[in-house]
Formats: sequence, structure tokens, C-alpha cells
Amino acid sequence: MNDVIHEGPIVVVGPPGSGKSTVGRLLAERLGTDFHDADADIEREQGRTISDIFAADGETAFRVIEEETVHRGLREYTGVYALGGGAVLSERTRTRLAGYPVVFLNVGMAEGVRRTGLSSARPLLAGVNPRATYKALLDARLPVYRSVATVEVDTDGRTPEDVVAELTASLARPGTPE
Repeated sequence: MNDVIHEGPIVVVGPPGSGKSTVGRLLAERLGTDFHDADADIEREQGRTISDIFAADGETAFRVIEEETVHRGLREYTGVYALGGGAVLSERTRTRLAGYPVVFLNVGMAEGVRRTGLSSARPLLAGVNPRATYKALLDARLPVYRSVATVEVDTDGRTPEDVVAELTASLARPGTPE
């Protein structure tokens, strides 16, 4: 099924635990196209994990690297491109996303916490009260995700396959109700 019409990548955004990588890979398979992941690109190019970048250089330095990586990916990639959960915090990145199909995978707090397991591999969730941190992250980012999204899909209680089925229908017929 490759009747989705677009130029450049379909961009997948959402908070930690929303399923960006899992759904992104499945969506790419369904569309018969490539899958790319900005976080994986960063780790490969930097030769270290995102957690290590945060620990050694701080979030500000990481966000600069992330912004450059996403900019390059938007120019070079086709297919499906999953961004890190905080990539949309950059105003430049949000501006660059205009004109691309952007899928926002929404996840509620309880489901997001369950899926992430409040993993220490996720630097923004480490700390004294990771549940409160996750809630604050969702509260702050929800309007930003929605501001860049052309399609929003709720992932709570759904399989990745169900989410991909909805996405392929929505992307093939933008603006058409299901």
C-alpha cells in the first residue's frame, strides 16, 4: 500500500513512550519505504548514547546537536523519520517541519509511564520524582506537538499495528474523516 502522496519524509513526533520508533518502523514497512530515527542518528554520529551526551555536555548542547541532525534528516531522508521526544522544542525545527506530514503519537501519562518504565536511559525522566517529571513534560509539550501535527493518533491501549492502520488511512486521505 503505497498510495500516500508526499515529498520528503513523514515525520513522527510524540513524548517518550508514545511509540515513535516502533510505529515509525511499522509504518515504513507498510508503505514500503525507509525508516530513519533521529536519536539513532545522533548516537551513531556522536559515538555515544544520548544519556552520555546529556551527562557530559548537558541538555542545551544536546539540543543543538539534535536540531542540526533533524535539519539534515529533513533535507536528506524520504520515508518515515522519527524525531526524539524533545526535538519539537526547537523553534527552528518547528518552522522546518512546515509542509511535511507530521504524525503526533499521543499517549496519556499512565500509559507513557508504563511503557517507558521510567528508564534511566531517558535522561529527562531520571531524578527524584520521575512521574511528576513525566506529567510536567506532557503538560508542557502537548500544545507544541499539536502545533506541528498534521495527524494526531491516540496510542493508549492500542497495538502498534492498529495505530499504523489508522495512520495509513489518515495519510492517504488527509482531511477526510474515517
